[in-house]
Amino acid sequence: MTTAGNFRTAAARVTCDVSVAGVPWPAYKLIALVLGALVTLVIGIATATAATAVLAGAAVGTVTWLAFSALCSSRL
Repeated sequence: MTTAGNFRTAAARVTCDVSVAGVPWPAYKLIALVLGALVTLVIGIATATAATAVLAGAAVGTVTWLAFSALCSSRL
């Protein structure tokens, strides 16, 4: 038997997880990695400075990670 509470947590987990090589990953981690890499690439091409590109990409990745993890954990 499934209670309403168990169903709600299972439904929330399904929307926040992505299967990577058969292992469930939180979607916000993948979003943060992709955005961080994209910002690093764009800033690196625009400025031709590795330090600026890496710091900007890390900042965007960190902020994205924290923001989306708070949103995803509030659904549980």
